[in-house]
Amino acid sequence: MKSLATLVAERRPVQAMATHSPLSAKLAEEAGFDALWASGFELSALLGLADVSLTTMTQHLEMLRAIAGQTSLPIVADIDTGFGNAVNVVHAIKEYERAGAACVVIEDKSFPKVTSLLSGGRQDLLRIEEFQGKLEAACAARSSDDFLVIARVEALIAGLGHDEALKRAAAYAEAGADALLIHSKQSTPAEIEAFIAAWNGDAPLILVPTAYPEMTVARMKATGKVGMVIWGNHSIRAMVAALQDVYRRILEDGGIQSVHQDIAPVTELFRLQDMDRVKEIESRYLR
Repeated sequence: MKSLATLVAERRPVQAMATHSPLSAKLAEEAGFDALWASGFELSALLGLADVSLTTMTQHLEMLRAIAGQTSLPIVADIDTGFGNAVNVVHAIKEYERAGAACVVIEDKSFPKVTSLLSGGRQDLLRIEEFQGKLEAACAARSSDDFLVIARVEALIAGLGHDEALKRAAAYAEAGADALLIHSKQSTPAEIEAFIAAWNGDAPLILVPTAYPEMTVARMKATGKVGMVIWGNHSIRAMVAALQDVYRRILEDGGIQSVHQDIAPVTELFRLQDMDRVKEIESRYLR
């Protein structure tokens, strides 16, 4: 099986689905995605917290380990700002590599960060030199070159413009980043496609087209520069929409007679829980 590093380098691109739990990870694998995005945003939302660096590395690692135990897909770990400075990043890289992640994404914001797509949110970036140090520390800390260190460029999110984004991307690639995640909150792909056209570095690009949904995989592939697309928060949003609908209908109907046929049967949950395997173990070993 090819490593995630090899697949990203092929620029086909890899499709990574956001996940916030082992169950959502299993469903994403069954659906046919290439990789999983262990999303900080989705975990924060699952815990009922704002995505402003309130979840800890321990909480994120615990969830990532649980996900890794239930899937064979490579896991892209969203570690926000790296939980501190370069010293913290070194510790984080060792922990995430041991936990089963295939790579990490580190963003160039200051700590504590504010989620990127929040209207009017504070988007303060580190000095380029400081973030280069984080990336160099991350690359030095990993035990395998197949473990990717991806730099997330937030210049477009911060409103600093095209030239600043390109300048930072080049500097991060020089510091050793294996790929560059370029993010935008514009409602069309124009800003991102202009960046892609201007990017002449060797590092593959990573896109998260949450804000500009008409950016298709075919359009990304045609550029020859995009190594991965991350569907960044669609799992948790789908879950919220589904639960809101079911809860509303149960109260309106005064019972489950309407929703009963529209939700997954209990047998489907048993299948996902591998209950046949449980029964097999019981029949063999419980005496």
